[in-house]
Amino acid sequence: MSGDKNASWAKTKAVFIVSSGNFLEMYDFMVFGYYAKAIGKAFFPAVNPAASLLLAFMTFGAGFLMRPVGAVVLGSYIDRHGRRKGLLLTLALMGVGTLAIAGMPTYAQIGLAAPLLVLLGRLIQGMSAGVEVGGASVYLSEVATDGRRGFFVAWQSASQQVAVIFAALVGLLLNSLMPPGTMETWGWRIPFVLGSLLLPFLLLVRRALKETEAFEHSTSRPDLRASLDAILANAGVVLLGMGMAVTTTVFFYMLTAYTPTYGTSVLNLTPAQSMLVTLMVGMTNFVLLPVMGALSDRIGRTPQLIACSLLAALVGYPALQWMVAAPSFERLVMVDLLLAAIYAGYNGALVVHLTEIMPVHVRTTGFALAYSLATAIFGGFTPALSTYLIEATGDKGAPGIWLTGAGLISLLAVIAVAQMTRRSSEEKSLVGI
Repeated sequence: MSGDKNASWAKTKAVFIVSSGNFLEMYDFMVFGYYAKAIGKAFFPAVNPAASLLLAFMTFGAGFLMRPVGAVVLGSYIDRHGRRKGLLLTLALMGVGTLAIAGMPTYAQIGLAAPLLVLLGRLIQGMSAGVEVGGASVYLSEVATDGRRGFFVAWQSASQQVAVIFAALVGLLLNSLMPPGTMETWGWRIPFVLGSLLLPFLLLVRRALKETEAFEHSTSRPDLRASLDAILANAGVVLLGMGMAVTTTVFFYMLTAYTPTYGTSVLNLTPAQSMLVTLMVGMTNFVLLPVMGALSDRIGRTPQLIACSLLAALVGYPALQWMVAAPSFERLVMVDLLLAAIYAGYNGALVVHLTEIMPVHVRTTGFALAYSLATAIFGGFTPALSTYLIEATGDKGAPGIWLTGAGLISLLAVIAVAQMTRRSSEEKSLVGI
């Protein structure tokens, strides 16, 4: 009995340590999204405020372009040198992006160097983030108790919601203590400073991680070239994994990074109201994600993924049209919580499923590349694309088109993966016979 308790405590501790490091990545991206308007004024001044905001969101999205590079390069490092070493490296690199924003002089102070250095910081952090989700998810998958893998892996995504909640609370507090002018001038830097101060503690905590038994028992230690060859050999799985991840990435960044700006700039709500909605989304997802992960352990990944991606496709655009027909705080709450429930149901099954369909010797690289491609091509540019769609069409509910499209893409990918898995099982059965 004592041994079981010790093993259970060790697994719980591992979940906390891995998730705490994953917190910083999402916290920084959330804060950038929350204060994109102020960041745009500081580093990307333009005559048209919409152009300044769009440039800020494009820089936000540019960091995601480095994610596939990080997925391959750092993913290969993790598959070769271990899950623990990789998670320490990614956390250190993530801190660079946070520090780059916290203390960077403005465009008015150092000219063109300011936006270029901000962009460089986002690219470095994007490279690190490209493998952080994959590294954390694979680690949790490999230490999980049999039959509860979905529940364990879901805590990786739940930790991101803690970052959303914390960032929203910081935003609410600052907005209550500082006038809007002060927030736009320099107050927006405070959340980034707080993130920088957390970095040494998170590094210290993550050093306590132990290597997973699955990695220690694995005899394959592919180098970068071997990892690339293996990824090319499994390109179909990676591309389908990317398609499956589209709904998760688009819904997540729509609900978190874009909601504060959408609420204030499009729906004309107060900053406090928009932050409060984001806080409610984070709390809802924090509760629902482990529940949905556990549900996928019981009913299977595929049925849950099909149901939720179909809901995403059916609900996305109509929900936003209903909200903008009579913009209000109450309608934003109802729509965002509905979309959050769909996201939690989908993500709770998706992340663990991605770890299961990737070949074990390149599990981190394959997962990270699939997820980072979805983020780079679809999710990361969601705030920028939403801003553009509204400007181009004049339709305040136009971002819903992106949500519906994401659901359709993922639905097709889920069905394709299910068919591929079924064929693979049938082939193995025939060989066994």
